[in-house]
Amino acid sequence: MVKFFAVISPAKTLDFESEAPTDVRTRYRSGDQASALIGHLEGLSVAEIRSLMHLSEPLAQLNVDRYHAWQSTMTRANSKQALFAFQGDVYTGLSANTLTEPQIDTAQQRVRIISGLYGLLRPLDTIQPYRLEMGTRLKTEQGTNLYQFWGNHITELLNADLQAAEADILINLASLEYGKAINRSLVTVPMVTPVFKDEKNGEYKIISFFAKKARGMMIRYLLEGSIAELNDIKAFNYGGYQFSAADSDQQIWTFKRPSQ
Repeated sequence: MVKFFAVISPAKTLDFESEAPTDVRTRYRSGDQASALIGHLEGLSVAEIRSLMHLSEPLAQLNVDRYHAWQSTMTRANSKQALFAFQGDVYTGLSANTLTEPQIDTAQQRVRIISGLYGLLRPLDTIQPYRLEMGTRLKTEQGTNLYQFWGNHITELLNADLQAAEADILINLASLEYGKAINRSLVTVPMVTPVFKDEKNGEYKIISFFAKKARGMMIRYLLEGSIAELNDIKAFNYGGYQFSAADSDQQIWTFKRPSQ
């Protein structure tokens, strides 16, 4: 029986208002790194954050306020589990709030969220509101961007999780920006990247909104399904997508959807 493991991206849109469907909470594992990054961000002005992250002034102010309010101690009042805090297209497709308790347990064991601030999050790791995309060119002692800051740390955590889950395959459902935080040459199991294409004007193309939603739907499929072999993953058909063997190889699995 094949044992899957999957990674996804976080989201810029956050929900810290609604209640999570579970009380189970875990502590994120890269505390020193997160605190160091917050230390760098706290030292930047609204104008500097606006320029660094290409934000409007109100959004820049909001995030400066978030950095100054951030605490290393997570409480029920100031934090929420990552899986339920992140919103956006991927999480619309995943529809995390409707997962059953066993499905949430499986996600905690077999799904990870790559984060610019927190490193490699388990779904039930608690986070506070933040914005720090992995592609941000934030200067630290380690270099001029977050890829240099994190180095191989995220990959090392991932490998430990792959071993603990006895995973046979890593399904990379993260965006290109976040997937680059993984050093593929060091990953200890085969890694595949699903690509989702929609038909438009007679051609199949990656359409960002649909592709993001499809990544979330595939996570949902993996958590709902009984995955016994690789072909069960390729049988993903949520939203009308179908695996295209002719457009796939060992590293890239292409799923196509005809125009609706």
